[in-house]
Amino acid sequence: MGRAVQLEGSWLARLAPEFEQSYMAALRSFLLAQKKSGKQVFPAGDEIFNAFAHTPLERVRVVILGQDPYHGPGQAHGLCFSVKPGVQVPPSLQNIFKEIRGELGYPIPRHGNLTAWADQGVLLLNSVLTVESGRAASHQGKGWETFTDRVIELVNRECESVVFMLWGSYAQRKGAFIDRQRHCVLTAPHPSPLSAHRGFFGCGHFVAANEYLESKGKEPIDWRLPD
Repeated sequence: MGRAVQLEGSWLARLAPEFEQSYMAALRSFLLAQKKSGKQVFPAGDEIFNAFAHTPLERVRVVILGQDPYHGPGQAHGLCFSVKPGVQVPPSLQNIFKEIRGELGYPIPRHGNLTAWADQGVLLLNSVLTVESGRAASHQGKGWETFTDRVIELVNRECESVVFMLWGSYAQRKGAFIDRQRHCVLTAPHPSPLSAHRGFFGCGHFVAANEYLESKGKEPIDWRLPD
């Protein structure tokens, strides 16, 4: 597991105390035991906190909340819904791209690397930051959820006029405490093929996010991805 020092400075300044908590010590022990027993954990250690590296706290304009990293080889790199270049675009992300095309007319990108969004201030935060290869949700309930709750609390408290995109009941429960007077909270079904047709398609979130940001004097997000 990445140590606290891997956390980007603006986040570390506020989240350093979390790394002294007993839940984090237990999480660290769990991850070390996984490694010792020869299990492969995704993403790689130096990519676990990638979302924070690309999106410093003071630059957060949008938060997209995912659940778990992808558990296939070469997929996860620390940004929710995103995959590395050259990796097949997973179905949920394909549906996100379809919705953007429907709202804004942008062509479907040829890759699924969302780093360009993160670099504009879109915090691509999974609730759980690691997973065992081939075993979905295998690191749930080990402590990550407590840490990422603190992250959301921090954005809620210290940032102004952030757009939170909460897709699916899991994300909506996790973000239930967000101050809706201070921030814009957009909810829809999850973009997975199982639920996208129940209201993710046609949700209008990408246009709505930019309209809200502009109404607050902030730069909109360019939802296109460079080739």
